[in-house]
Amino acid sequence: MDDTLYDQVGGQQFFERLVDGFYDAVETDELLRTMYPEDLTDSKRHLVLFLCQYWGGPATYQAERGHPRLRMRHATFHIDKKASDAWIIAMTSALGGVRSELERDQYDEMLAYFDMAAHQMRNV
Repeated sequence: MDDTLYDQVGGQQFFERLVDGFYDAVETDELLRTMYPEDLTDSKRHLVLFLCQYWGGPATYQAERGHPRLRMRHATFHIDKKASDAWIIAMTSALGGVRSELERDQYDEMLAYFDMAAHQMRNV
């Protein structure tokens, strides 16, 4: 058995599918969409690299962008309960889209992390 969740789910391709699903939801959410640039290419790539690194994959994110400093990177955005809830709904939807690729404990671990992260980003 592979050691990291990154390896267990098949590596970067899994996280690319997850992030594509997340940004599909972002594109249709009026609140979230205003927080992202018109061209989502870099945003998608950054999220893929961050998630890969977080779940045990290559440290490409840190090599390219430095320490994640998630709260600092999101400090310029008005993230209240409504925005946090919208984010977790979008991510939960994306996670549901790849649910069949995950064992129950993997799904639960990822969902718990995303829920925690969404609440930690609140700054209003």
